[in-house]
Order: sequence, then structure tokens, then C-alpha cells
Amino acid sequence: MIESRQAPDELKSLLDRVQRNALIVGGVGLVLVIIGALVNLDQAFQSYLFSYLFWLGITLGCLVWLLIHGITGGRWGDASHSLLEASALLVVLMAALFIPLLFGLNRLYLWAQPAVVAVDALLQHKQLYLNVPFFIIRAIIYFVVWAGTIMLLTRWWRRLAQQPSLEIAERLRRFSGIGLALYGLTMTFAAIDWLMSLDPHWYSTIFGILVASGQVCAALAFIIAVVAYLGQLPPFSDLITERIIMDLGNLLLTTVIFWTYIAFVQFLIIWSANLPEEVIWYLDRLEGGWNWIPIVLIFIHVIIPFFMLLSSDLKRNPRRLAAVALMILVAELLNLFWMVAPVFSPQHFTVHWLDFVMPVFVGGVWTAAFVWRLRRQVATPPVEAVDGAG
Repeated sequence: MIESRQAPDELKSLLDRVQRNALIVGGVGLVLVIIGALVNLDQAFQSYLFSYLFWLGITLGCLVWLLIHGITGGRWGDASHSLLEASALLVVLMAALFIPLLFGLNRLYLWAQPAVVAVDALLQHKQLYLNVPFFIIRAIIYFVVWAGTIMLLTRWWRRLAQQPSLEIAERLRRFSGIGLALYGLTMTFAAIDWLMSLDPHWYSTIFGILVASGQVCAALAFIIAVVAYLGQLPPFSDLITERIIMDLGNLLLTTVIFWTYIAFVQFLIIWSANLPEEVIWYLDRLEGGWNWIPIVLIFIHVIIPFFMLLSSDLKRNPRRLAAVALMILVAELLNLFWMVAPVFSPQHFTVHWLDFVMPVFVGGVWTAAFVWRLRRQVATPPVEAVDGAG
């Protein structure tokens, strides 16, 4: 059953230390971010955008895995349920952290600059959708849907834990299916709003799936890293078995393959069609020194993880599997940087010190909140209820 209880002393001590260090990192990062913003406000918003999207991706990706677990069941989800739930519940924090971006819309997006729109016929045509008030309204809708989904999903899990029955389990599955569909819909539009509209003349019908697959991959990589870190301590040591580690490794391999497929399909379709309004996105990212990033991504997001995750021995070893997971997390952060940064410097590769500080700052805040959620509720998953309902 899922039940809130006091964490064992050893785990509590470890979580206290992690949270304290995360707060220190976040505090130092905040000071550096303020200094950076005073020196170069445009760069601060650019660095904040991809950093924010990286940590939001882990949050929403964990929500997706909770929904998948609600549909399919499985001991991999039972063992990692508390970690997934603690991460997904941070969607409220991410809604608050989205607010600073609203003050930089006219510095990030051409469609938010009246002078640019006035001389661009295409932006004038898209203004019915790409305008600041509607952008904010849509963002509110996204966060309401995501927050409502995790709150209701958590409530259904609690009900199933308190009153195990086939009827409640079936309702949980149905709600999880609806939640997964809502995530797909809202994330597609969010990807268009927050990333695709950085290049308002460019479009891709598969872009939302690409962003969502990156979130799911990054979230699972994060959970695997945490499992390796906490898996030797109770209550996780009672739940994390070699079989669970193997299952998580197999799921990570699946997500890596799926992300690779979607990324390649988008590139193949756009490059084959060779339409000016489509290929410009890749041209800006394959010239001026930016071309080394996709080469690195091919290795650390595709080739190396793929062949390493084929090894059964590696997938039985939590620490070795965690090393692959951390590499994928770095790759996803680099991928988001590659999506955002070339918009503002398409001719020349450039990296600013805020590009390193900002992910650490947001990550410090996020990690401290994650540990707080996890410490409040160390859960024993509803293994019997889910399996019995199957």
C-alpha cells in the first residue's frame, strides 16, 4: 500500500545532506545569475529558457511514467513510484519558475516584438495565435492540466492503496489513459509555443513528439540515477531488485531508440523535402560552428547508450547503468541548448558562462524541492493492488 511514513534515519540523514547542498548551490547560483542578468539581460533569458525546459522535462517525463504505470502496472513502477511522484508533483514549482520567462518574451521571441511584426507579413498572419496575451493564457492552461493530472492521479493511487479493488484499479487505468492523451496534446502545443516559435518562420509537424520523447528519456535517466544513489538504503533496498534494475535499463534502451527514430525522421523528412521555410532550422544549427553539437549528440545520446544498454551485465549493475543515465541527461541538456542558442547567434557558435550557471541554479532549486517532497512521503508501492487488478 502507499502510505506516508517517516524515512529511516540513514535515508533521512542522506536526504538532509543532499537538500542542504542543493540549497547552497541554488543560492550561489542565484547570486551569479543576478550578476549575469545585470551585465547581459538578453543572455540571462536565453540561458534560463533552455535550463528551465530541461528541468521541466524531467518533471513532466516523470508524470508520463506515472501515467504509463497506471495503465500497464509492473513492478518497475511499484519500486520507483515514490520517486516518480515526488518529481511529478514539482509541476507546481515549475509553474512558478515559468513566471520569469514572461518578463523576457520580447527578448526571446520575434513575434513579441511589435516593430518586427509590423514589417513581417508572415508574423502578421500568425499574430492571431502568436501574441503575448494568448501565449500566457495557453501557458496557464498547460500548467493547470499538468497540475490537475498529477493531483488527481495521486488521489486515485491513494484510493487504490486504501481500498484495493478491481473497480478502482480500472478507473485508475482509464484516468491514466486520458491523462496521457492530455499530456500529448498540451506538450505538443507547449513545444510549439516555447521552442518552435523561437523560429516563427519554421515549422515541423513532428517537433512536439521529439520534445516529449526527450522528456520521457531524461526523466527515466534521472530516476535510474536516483535509484542507484538511494537503492542501497531502506525502504528502497527492499524494493529495488536486480530484476527491477534490468527492467529500468530495458525501458531506457527503448526510449533511446524511440528518441533516435523521431529525431532522424524529422531530419530525413525536412532534408528530403528541401523547402526553404523548413531547412532553415537545420542550416542555422549545422553551420557557424554549431555542427559539432549534433555530432556529439549522435555519440552520447544514441550510439554509446544504445550499445552499452544492449549488455545484460550492465543493466544488472546499478552504478554502471546510472553512468549511462547521467550521460543521457547531459545529452538532453546539450540537445535543448542546441535547439535554443543558435536562434540568437546563427552565424557563429557562442557559449556564455551563464549557460553553465543557469542549469545548475535551476537544478539546485529543483533538487531541493524534490528532496523535500520525497522526504515527506517515502512510499511503499501498491504492488498487490495493481497486480491483483490485472
